[in-house]
Amino acid sequence: MGKAYLILENGRKFQGESFGKAGTSVGELVFTTGMTGCVESLTDPSYFGQLVVFTFPMFCNYGVADADMESSSIHVRGAVVREVCAEPSNFRCEENIQHFMERMGIVGISGVDTRELTQLIRDGGVINAVITDDADYDWRTLQKYRVEGSVEATSIREPEILLPEGDVRHTVVLMDYGAKGSITENLLKRGCRVVILPYDSSVETVMSYKPDGIMLSNGPGDPQDNTGCIEVIRALFGRKPMFGICLGHQMMALAAGGRTVKLKFGHRGANQPVKDLTTGRVYITCQNHGYAVDMDCLEAIGAKPRFVNVNDGTCEGVDYPGRNAFSMQFHPEAHGGPRDTEWAFDRFMDMMEVR
Repeated sequence: MGKAYLILENGRKFQGESFGKAGTSVGELVFTTGMTGCVESLTDPSYFGQLVVFTFPMFCNYGVADADMESSSIHVRGAVVREVCAEPSNFRCEENIQHFMERMGIVGISGVDTRELTQLIRDGGVINAVITDDADYDWRTLQKYRVEGSVEATSIREPEILLPEGDVRHTVVLMDYGAKGSITENLLKRGCRVVILPYDSSVETVMSYKPDGIMLSNGPGDPQDNTGCIEVIRALFGRKPMFGICLGHQMMALAAGGRTVKLKFGHRGANQPVKDLTTGRVYITCQNHGYAVDMDCLEAIGAKPRFVNVNDGTCEGVDYPGRNAFSMQFHPEAHGGPRDTEWAFDRFMDMMEVR
């Protein structure tokens, strides 16, 4: 592989080696602390517009299995790693990460100090950057970059209906804001007929499928950018049981009259501790987001905080008494793990039983 450079918008330059697809790619530089889930992260629509620093020192040493993909499309802008594993070892392995990234068109750079990069982001916050083979790339142009149009770019274009094996227990409309495939899998295995709708579907379209419940999916970007989606959620509030995950959680709060804030460096990885305020139990969760619901606004909008992040005290989940709705910032469907909070889907099923 040839030389590659990671150049930051402040002019810092890191030299390494190119892997995956050769070329130049600009994005918002973030980091994830997961030890596994390489393929899941690279195919997660929530990474739209971002270059991802993987903190685990050897990247994808168990190889690639296509069954682990969260989406058939690639939205991540690139991967930054310390060391690439060329000869993975796992009985499920179908190819190594180099071939996968080249096949899927993902730009990567290896051989850089990911510890230094992670500390830089933790101290200064997320920053724009570029992976390139051009050592003279003009870093000043990076300051103009902004992640925009993310939900529109990651949502499906036409409605899709999926049926479970066996009897149908409930019909669930899944609003696709950049949904991970694992959400659909969890609904299907619980006997749900899943109607996946584009992000800009109207209230009338949603209700025309006669849903027993409505799911608001995860997705990328700033929740406040999605004014049309928020208006639809507001109109649907209380009409059917509603469950929001990640971006869906944030937009549900905005629809109820709350606020969201941008985090300094976000929560990304499979080891985020979250406390359930009703039981006192702490769960280790999978997360991928750069924004959070403002905890201070919840009482004023008639909402109740359910989960908080143990590390920084930010909001991780909300209940909406009287509206038959709840939401989680973390991923109960975590593909790659941990899956300690999959019971959230059972809670949603129970809500749909009471009609």
